[in-house]
Amino acid sequence: MHNVQWADRSAGAAGVCLRQPIVHCALFIVHCLLFILFSCFTFHPFHTSLTQMEFDPKSQTFEISVRVFTDDFETALTKENGGKPLHLNLGQKQDKLVEQYVRKHFAVAGADRKPIPVTYVGYEQEADAQWVYLEMPYAGKSQNVFIKQDLFIDLFADQVNLVTIQLNQVKKTVVFRNNQPVQAVTL
Repeated sequence: MHNVQWADRSAGAAGVCLRQPIVHCALFIVHCLLFILFSCFTFHPFHTSLTQMEFDPKSQTFEISVRVFTDDFETALTKENGGKPLHLNLGQKQDKLVEQYVRKHFAVAGADRKPIPVTYVGYEQEADAQWVYLEMPYAGKSQNVFIKQDLFIDLFADQVNLVTIQLNQVKKTVVFRNNQPVQAVTL
């Protein structure tokens, strides 16, 4: 009997019942398309970079990789390039400008504040990010150093730069913000 009542109600309003799902479905599709459209053109809601410093005992060097979001990096490089727009995903290598920017904003110095030389290796794209590769000689002895990591801090007030250091099975992470762009670290 329950089925008969349902059939009677739907039979009287068949036109309305059929139109409502179509309207709701169309509105749902429009909302989904708008969401996809706007999400494609919005930027990530946070500003961060990740630097990994891993000691290689064979070569007595720190292998350093810096991961940054491409859009943030392009903004910084455009500013560094005198305002001339720069796009990293167009197949043109920008090693000179990338190296210049990274050297200006990432450095390691000994306890005496004398810079430790860092060699620029290159960079590559991965999805929406760029990886910049560096190498730094290190004798393997425990020492105090100063690390400067202020990538994008002049561009974004909420910028956070994480530096993870792995040396002889010991791993530590240091957080850099605009009020702490240089920090003392014991390696």
